[in-house]
Amino acid sequence: MRAVFNVATLALTLCTAVVRAQTAGSPAPSSTPAPTAAAAGQPAKPVPTWLDRRVRAEVAGFNGNVSLYAKNLDTGAEYSLGGDEAVRTASTIKVAVMVEAFARVAEGRAKWSDELVLNKSVRYAGSGVLQELTDGLRLPLRDAVALMMTLSDNTATNMVLDHLSTDAVNERMESLGLRQTRIMRKVGGGGESREGKVEANKRFGLGRTTPREMAMLLERLERGEVGGAAASKEMIDLLKREQGTNGIWRGLWRIPKATKSGALDALRANVGIIYHPRGRIVLAVTCDDMPEPNWTVDNPAFHLMSRLSELVIDGLGK
Repeated sequence: MRAVFNVATLALTLCTAVVRAQTAGSPAPSSTPAPTAAAAGQPAKPVPTWLDRRVRAEVAGFNGNVSLYAKNLDTGAEYSLGGDEAVRTASTIKVAVMVEAFARVAEGRAKWSDELVLNKSVRYAGSGVLQELTDGLRLPLRDAVALMMTLSDNTATNMVLDHLSTDAVNERMESLGLRQTRIMRKVGGGGESREGKVEANKRFGLGRTTPREMAMLLERLERGEVGGAAASKEMIDLLKREQGTNGIWRGLWRIPKATKSGALDALRANVGIIYHPRGRIVLAVTCDDMPEPNWTVDNPAFHLMSRLSELVIDGLGK
């Protein structure tokens, strides 16, 4: 009886996630926002000197390596601490996979109704629910992308990558001017990209980026510059529905935000935009090389990210 209940619960979770994505539909393009100081080419707001001092003080007490980049999209004010360093992505690279899927549909080279089939070759443990379901399940591309982004479903990600290819994702990032953001393989292995076959890239695992580039990608989505305004808005809306946001701005749960997280035993990564009264602030943070695994919501990296994300609002807010 317990097994039946567990399967029913998993199926209900899957259906809920898919329905949420489908009921969002294809939202109508938003009206063009008023030009901001940053967009109008005006000088960016100066960053207070205390911000770097306080960020470094927080980082000094953390047992691991920290890289971050932040920008107020309304004022142009920005802050970086190792923001151009190459870092492991974990699941934050799924943002790039989502972008390729939307772009492919916009170009007419894929359809949201394309059927993807669950089988042993794509099944992978970790986050998500598809790993618990039966081989032969058919999902439309749209639903697989929704599961990949809202639940960070690893199996759904592999299904999408089989349909698109890892090299296609990398070519899309190159076309957007993102030289460091690359996916190396499918989750768990297989489907290696050309970049993934380079020995120097093996250390990055699933993907490589820099905090600045990941923030740039979200900025371009927010400005409606990836696949058109409607597609960009739909991607931002998917990011707004991520479940399990325990890192950046975890205490500001009343304020809208669009985020994607990633996790490995020794790593936590977050990228997102918060729609704060003091500005739309984009932030990418990677905490790596932690000495001990901690798969609870009280992982030290989560608490550090939360403190840093609020400091960034204080320092870069208008």
